[in-house]
Amino acid sequence: MKSTAIAPSNIAFSKYWGRKDEKLRLPMNGSIAMCLSNLLTTTTVEFDPKSKADDITINGEKREKEAVKVSKHLDRIRKLAGISTYAKVISQNSFPTATGLSSSASGFAALTVAAANAAGLNLSEKELSILARQGSGSACRSIPGGIVEWLDGDTSDSSYAKTIFEKDYWDIADVVAVVSEGRKEVSTSKAHEEANSSPFMKARVEGMKKKNQDLKKIIKEKDFQKFGEFIEAEALELHAIYITQKPALIYLLPNSLLIIKLCKKWREEGLPVYFTVNTGQDIHLIVEKKNIKKLEEKLKEIPEVKEIIINYPGDGTKLSSKHLF
Repeated sequence: MKSTAIAPSNIAFSKYWGRKDEKLRLPMNGSIAMCLSNLLTTTTVEFDPKSKADDITINGEKREKEAVKVSKHLDRIRKLAGISTYAKVISQNSFPTATGLSSSASGFAALTVAAANAAGLNLSEKELSILARQGSGSACRSIPGGIVEWLDGDTSDSSYAKTIFEKDYWDIADVVAVVSEGRKEVSTSKAHEEANSSPFMKARVEGMKKKNQDLKKIIKEKDFQKFGEFIEAEALELHAIYITQKPALIYLLPNSLLIIKLCKKWREEGLPVYFTVNTGQDIHLIVEKKNIKKLEEKLKEIPEVKEIIINYPGDGTKLSSKHLF
């Protein structure tokens, strides 16, 4: 059977970094994120009895490294379904890949839902989130919709994401400033392995439970200033971990820092906007919906900004009847 799924990327407001179990991708701490309406991956999967190997195309390319990861994830699904059939997979992103916009999250969420359905599995949202997590940790957050929490479990069955606020709960937006379309040098998955080499990691993990509790309270109360201050501090803390790991990771580029510094200037001028960033160079700017136009106008004046992508809190991963092949 052929099946297609469309999955959102997500932006973490409180970050996941480091893993307590590499194989199962169990996180060192829980995290809270928002699914993004316009950073989407569409993936079509078909299990074909005539195929002699998996045939995987991502964004029009056959990249061996990515194909190995996809086949490994398909193996998990084949095992669950009790089949050994190879699959044809075509996947397409609506946004730049490997620049810190969580393309692995949307990619593995779409792959999980499409492949599970194509294999005849009838899995719950929780089961799909658990399965997606094993392909890419943050993919579990792209299965449910809206603002989601990834639970910090010690077992595979207790570590999954669930919606904590529906997508229309708060009138906020995520405006992505794309400052470079080049692929980052070190993959997020590889970087996670060295998280504990930072001297600050232990203190971070110990404080994350309270931080997530505080963040949920701030979102519930819709306190935008407190929210913005929280996400900026959290993003900078995470980058402090990156740059003190061994080997050190420096994801931010000069153009990334330019946008970060402009946020403070824009706030002083009366535009409430706050930044956050994932493991990459592109900057997520969080604003209330009423201020999107003002922010967009400012970004259009900056030659270093190559693309602007406006996102609202989005749906989780959904099946689609429109196939890629």
